[in-house]
Amino acid sequence: MDTFADPQVNINEKKPSIKFQQKTSVNKRIIIGVVIVAVLVVVIGVAIGVPLSRRGTSDANMNLALKVLRETPLIDGHNDLPWQMRQFTRNQVHKVNLRENTTMQWLHIKKEDMSEPKYPRIYPQTDIPRLKKGMVGAQFWAIFVDCGSQDKDAIRQSALDTTAATHTWINQYDDAFRLVTTSDGILEAFKANRIASLIGLEGGHMLGNTMGVLRTFYLLGCRYMTITHSCDTPWADSWKSDLKPSEYNSTNNITGLNEWGKKVIKEMNRLGMIVDLSHVSKQTMIDSIEASSAPVIFSHSSAFGYCNHYRNVQDDVLQMVKKNKGLVMVNFYNGYINCPPNKKENATLSQVAEHFDYIKNKIGVDYVGVGADYDGVPQMPVGLEDASTYPDLFAELARRGYKEEELKKIAGENFLRVFKDVENERDRLKGNPPFEDLYPVESLNLPCNTNF
Repeated sequence: MDTFADPQVNINEKKPSIKFQQKTSVNKRIIIGVVIVAVLVVVIGVAIGVPLSRRGTSDANMNLALKVLRETPLIDGHNDLPWQMRQFTRNQVHKVNLRENTTMQWLHIKKEDMSEPKYPRIYPQTDIPRLKKGMVGAQFWAIFVDCGSQDKDAIRQSALDTTAATHTWINQYDDAFRLVTTSDGILEAFKANRIASLIGLEGGHMLGNTMGVLRTFYLLGCRYMTITHSCDTPWADSWKSDLKPSEYNSTNNITGLNEWGKKVIKEMNRLGMIVDLSHVSKQTMIDSIEASSAPVIFSHSSAFGYCNHYRNVQDDVLQMVKKNKGLVMVNFYNGYINCPPNKKENATLSQVAEHFDYIKNKIGVDYVGVGADYDGVPQMPVGLEDASTYPDLFAELARRGYKEEELKKIAGENFLRVFKDVENERDRLKGNPPFEDLYPVESLNLPCNTNF
């Protein structure tokens, strides 16, 4: 808090005359009157202007946005609240009250009560009041543990700790959340005025190179897996291999999936687990789409053509997504929406809308959705600071000419179509034997692994 010193008073200074005092008193009253008028102007301006400026558009556009979100579940592809829970409470979820603003809770947790954070503290962006204000209908909660746990204790940290803790707090607030594992379940939860809560596994490094663990995650409720996080696995390369040699495959210049990795994709199809290609290398994107018999998603990625970051989706891959009938769920993070060739001084809501425009113009409105990445990144654009702001985005899209049916597709209908197609492919493959291929872990010389 800033402190302001009181002005010093000179006790030897002569007192002013009575006439001067009267004149001063009149002047003071005039000044006070002017101040009062100014305050009233500001208050009226706030009452009228702030809602409009916050909406960034007219009442008609906001009304359309609210109508869409009342009638169609807003399905967000990625939120890292489980990571926040792990990092700042050691998965002791009852230490945080999600019915209250998490800003006043996360940032005041004592260091001794925290896990050792490997990332800077992220300004809290999610809690039940803000999700409700944002009119969120369904949310994928991302299960993530640091890449440093790969081939060590990633399975314990993710499956046995973080996933279990996520189940705990979803059930703890069962008047607000409902655990969901099917496309129909999303609509049922929405009708019951609950936020459909789905679980996604963010990174194949948590498989321990075994198909059995993949199947176990499905049994635990995970309905998508991000093939890599920002680290390579022995069987799939991340986006960072587009910038430097792959950690595992640099000798043979592979930057995508190896044969075992392609079987992971096929086993996900058989299970009915959605293939998520955020975080992966371009070649892994291509290999995965070609290997998958079901639609894929990018749970939290944006358009490379507008912002040249390799976490985003390039134009030729966008065309593959359209052919695959998949989905790109636009990420809000400053670093993925505000970079060359369209870098601005500050990232804004308008720039996020530009990514929707870009993807819509390239491949159509049927292949774009929302994947904000709240509580997973330190900086969000002006106007989209936390999970309460989704209506503002939809009002901005309405201002740009998006029709009601297009807004409903973006909000949730596109994802429901993808999820249903994945389930239909699972049903078609019913009766096929599982892929039980063993990865030759002995070839990797992993000190923390014993042989099968």
